[in-house]
Amino acid sequence: MAYLSRLRLTNFRNLIHLDIGLSPGVTVYYGPNAQGKTTLLEAIYLLCIARSFRAENEREVVNFDAAKNGEQALVDGTIEKDGRRLRIIVGYQPIQRSSQDNDGLTYNVRKEIRVNRLRRTAGELIGEVNAVLFSAADIELVQGPPAGRRRFLDILLSQADSAYLKGLQRYHRIVQQRNQLLRLLREGRAQGDELTFWDDELVREGAWITFRRQEAMRELTPACVRQHEDLSGPDESLEVEYRPSVPLAGSVTELEDNFREALAAAAHRERTRPVTAVGPHRDDFNLVINGADMGVFASRGQARTLALALRLAEAEFLASVRGEAPVVLFDDALSEMDSSRRHRLLEKATRYEQVLITTTDLDQVNDFFGTGANYLYVANGQVWPSDKDGNVGDSPVSNQDQGQDADQDTGQAIDESA
Repeated sequence: MAYLSRLRLTNFRNLIHLDIGLSPGVTVYYGPNAQGKTTLLEAIYLLCIARSFRAENEREVVNFDAAKNGEQALVDGTIEKDGRRLRIIVGYQPIQRSSQDNDGLTYNVRKEIRVNRLRRTAGELIGEVNAVLFSAADIELVQGPPAGRRRFLDILLSQADSAYLKGLQRYHRIVQQRNQLLRLLREGRAQGDELTFWDDELVREGAWITFRRQEAMRELTPACVRQHEDLSGPDESLEVEYRPSVPLAGSVTELEDNFREALAAAAHRERTRPVTAVGPHRDDFNLVINGADMGVFASRGQARTLALALRLAEAEFLASVRGEAPVVLFDDALSEMDSSRRHRLLEKATRYEQVLITTTDLDQVNDFFGTGANYLYVANGQVWPSDKDGNVGDSPVSNQDQGQDADQDTGQAIDESA
């Protein structure tokens, strides 16, 4: 059992000072767009995977006015897990520069992660508490480019096993080094035998990653098929096809042999276009219904249902592998869905320990949960208590003084490590 019991935010996007308690069960955050609902879930997901799910550059999460004044942005969460308490803090310290980037910003950020006051890397944080995020953008898992599906697999496996994340990090560094060498070879500034070392490194790490993905897909696929049938009915026959750039095999050793053969076959292409042509960074998987590739032929409704099935399978996989339920987050993921399908989805999701939902339309959820959920209204970066009918309390649940205390406490912890 693991759930978030308290969230304190300082200068995190438009949430300047926020300190709220949370509980197991379902919490619904509702209100107009661009008021802070998604930012709340962004902060919670950040505590689990160490990165924002919507910021291309981590400077974006720091409130602009605060950054100009050199003030920190802080995400501070308290996790109740197996009878013990974890306090996870992710801090961003703006560092002013004399020149500005193309986006007009004149600062970078120094990021630091603490777990119970001890400094941790992102890799050490991931897996402490697992989360699954359902988002309106998940339709791209079906209809978008392969990079999104690779990211889905990588986040899933990194949360399941820290060794996978470390291997993935090593692999990407090897690809970068090898690509640089390929460019030097094309320019005549390196010798061909220098590639041997990086080929060996690429094969070793890449084969292991591919094998782990292959194993995961064996478990994920039947879960996804089952979840999809529950959501859409038995008329659509779903297949999930893992498509690695290296032929699969029954062992890592056999995969390494296949990898070397694939590299040899791609040698001419790599001389023409100096980038590594095969490996896990080229993998993909297809979703096929009744023989049709849904990346090409899915209707919007089919794509959304498939994406939901993938996320439900992800939650099921993590719960099975880690022995504890993930925190489940719905960020405006219930729109464009008929009430029957929405109810089936919510019934599945609420089997988990803690579920947090954002919506602009309270009617999408209160007809299902009634008084069985906590309702909170979000506007102008503040959170107010509410009932299921949208009657909002007189004062916000967030407390500015508590937010400032969190800022001082966390800021001291970060400064001590500098």
